[in-house]
Amino acid sequence: MTEDRSTGSAFSRRAFLKGASAAAVTGAAATAATHARGPVELETFAPGTHAIALQVNGKEQKLAVESRTTLLDALRDRLDLTGAKKGCDRGACGGCTVIVDGVTVNSCLMLAIDAIGKPITTVEGLAQGGVDHPLVQNFAHCDAMQCGFCTPGMVMSSLQCLNQNQQPDRQTIQRAIAGNICRCGTYGRVCEAVERTAAGRGDQALRAPAHGGSK
Repeated sequence: MTEDRSTGSAFSRRAFLKGASAAAVTGAAATAATHARGPVELETFAPGTHAIALQVNGKEQKLAVESRTTLLDALRDRLDLTGAKKGCDRGACGGCTVIVDGVTVNSCLMLAIDAIGKPITTVEGLAQGGVDHPLVQNFAHCDAMQCGFCTPGMVMSSLQCLNQNQQPDRQTIQRAIAGNICRCGTYGRVCEAVERTAAGRGDQALRAPAHGGSK
């Protein structure tokens, strides 16, 4: 028998073995229960074209895609939502960033069929009633773009930053947009636009789209 000097409690080998045995029995029971319920049925898609429905910017969109179609191609080529840009097409530039189920993703790396049943927000969804989201307004106010090719993805990463932290500091903002490449070098103005939005400056109070999901 040994004694834990920090607590003064006694600890024996017999108590340890009893605890280990109980844990093993509990684990075995949980495994047996899982097998009793049977394997989880996963939806699979064979090669070819399939009719699917995606929840995009708060609306159900029905479309036909091949099982290999990326979410980016589905948005651009099937739904005419061309805000997300196809830059590198390998997840390196961030130009195709959208928010799926509350998480920013490179839509060029996600299959459209993997987005079924998940709320998707694209940059087009940041205008409601003909009025742009304050973040979009502040990108324009701070002149946070030059060629504009990276801007939609940069806006979506910035929005998710604000969704997770309504008062982010400069370092937090920089981390949030680290995956978005701006070849024009407007990172400083992007940070200013996010900070201005967080401070509530703009035509509207800060708000995130209700259809954007959260995590």
